[in-house]
Amino acid sequence: MSTHVKCHEKVCYLPLVMNKIANYLFRISIVFSVLITLFSCSSDKNKEFSEIAKVSIREIGHKLLLANQDSTSLVLPIKKLEPYKYQLSFEQDLSINPEGLVSIIKNSFQKSGLPQNYRIEVIHCNDNEVAYSYEVKLSQENDIIPCKGRDLPKSCYLINVRFTNMPKTNFIDYKLIYIPLLGILMLTAILLYKRKEKENYRNTDNNYTSIGSFHFYPEQNKLIKASEEISLSRKECELLAIFIAHPNQVIKREELTKKVWEDHGVIVGRSLDTYISKLRNILKEDSSIKISNVHGVGYKLEILK
Repeated sequence: MSTHVKCHEKVCYLPLVMNKIANYLFRISIVFSVLITLFSCSSDKNKEFSEIAKVSIREIGHKLLLANQDSTSLVLPIKKLEPYKYQLSFEQDLSINPEGLVSIIKNSFQKSGLPQNYRIEVIHCNDNEVAYSYEVKLSQENDIIPCKGRDLPKSCYLINVRFTNMPKTNFIDYKLIYIPLLGILMLTAILLYKRKEKENYRNTDNNYTSIGSFHFYPEQNKLIKASEEISLSRKECELLAIFIAHPNQVIKREELTKKVWEDHGVIVGRSLDTYISKLRNILKEDSSIKISNVHGVGYKLEILK
């Protein structure tokens, strides 16, 4: 049996619990920070894509106006209708040449580095009917572009641009899940903490040494006999641990004093006798064990089998 049995000072339980909870929360906060960083990166990419798309679509609007010999009227603010879908509108009526529209959009998107999978709809403002539409894919063989020879007469038009074959999750507003996610992580931390506490309690509860009819718990500074729990001071605990490590052996006074007091920078006079007396008084409930005095030498823990 090892002679180095550690006995602890009695400390306030609440600060200990709070420290453990703080440790769990710190670990969870690291995980949460990483997740937020990942989500933020994704959100930043989505925002950047949207800004590039709006600039490119606005340029398309200006080129269509110039094709109508209109250099004064405005392209109205680009609307984002839904993820990857935008709407282009104009201050004044205009006519649209489908071939010119297809060419302008293709060149603008290529210059901006935007995806080459998209669907275009030209819509009448007054009745929302589709006046012209087409779809472009990466492979020209799969493009769907109807007759480009007939111009759309001068009127009020809206042009809807939808980028196709795009990731559907890129535009999730991750801010909406930060709070629920944090709640889940916090709940997980609490459950993990409680589970660990139960495991620690079971492990600690079984970490004892039998001495007669007593169970000695050095980690908890206590003795238990039947249903009775007896608290020990740190010095009592350390002395008893030394005796238990050397049953039925004489331990010199100098050795006890050195291990319990002098190693901690404290030199005492009759304190050893006082604590021995206290331990004897505690152990007297079991006649099979006793601490006897070896005159002029030291003490011995006698355990009768």
